[in-house]
Amino acid sequence: MPHSLLTPLAHHAQDLLSAVRRDAPLVQCLTNFVSMNYAANAVLAIGASPAMVHAEEEAPEFAGFAGAVVINIGTLSSPWLQSMLLTAKAAADADTPWVLDPVAHHATAFRRDAIQRLLDLKPAIIRGNASEIIALAGGLSAGKGVDARDAVAHAEQSARDIATQRQTVVAVTGETDYVTDGARAVHITGGSPLMPRVTATGCALSAVVGAFAAVSRNDAFAAAVAALSCFGIAGQRAALHADGPGSFAWRFLDALAALEADCLTRESPLR
Repeated sequence: MPHSLLTPLAHHAQDLLSAVRRDAPLVQCLTNFVSMNYAANAVLAIGASPAMVHAEEEAPEFAGFAGAVVINIGTLSSPWLQSMLLTAKAAADADTPWVLDPVAHHATAFRRDAIQRLLDLKPAIIRGNASEIIALAGGLSAGKGVDARDAVAHAEQSARDIATQRQTVVAVTGETDYVTDGARAVHITGGSPLMPRVTATGCALSAVVGAFAAVSRNDAFAAAVAALSCFGIAGQRAALHADGPGSFAWRFLDALAALEADCLTRESPLR
């Protein structure tokens, strides 16, 4: 993206972080067992309020007043899928933006069917690794389970195709992230090689994307860019003093909480 367009986008990201901190939006997360604690802490660190509400008996109702909904299929089961489908529909009916994290959606027939049903309920943003996005577009990925084996650059065309066909925003995360709505696109640098060595950093990112979607209802692209920019800067800062994945995990949460809004322009990772 030309530099003349990156500067306003960075300023918009700065404004959105200020809005998250000011409004503390309620982010409903239907996420996996592995990521619940870390994702909730990441949402708190960025300044929003997490609600890990997933039961079919209450999750759809909750979506009606949440600021955003995040659906992550990491530890999928039939009861959870039913709740996810009802909650995504309720979110759409209430004009609540919702984020889809298609964890290992290509691994089994159950997951492949689930992801198609969820896609039909029109997520505002899809956040996945390169292998997940390539497979989501119908391509042949090298992914194995939840692990990405494809470069982000190889997923860019798939991301654009999905964004255009589904009228959504697609965020592909990896060494250099890529975000597109089919018309606009941007690369985001930063982060650390330690991030994929900590369980639930990707899931936590999807939850934080939800926080930004809640304060940017008219521009999901800007929301995804702002969230990934925060993760990129925080990851880079946390890695400076981390001795390994264990110390990185808590340093990263501290770095998220310590982000100054203007760092998104001073240290902009947008390319």
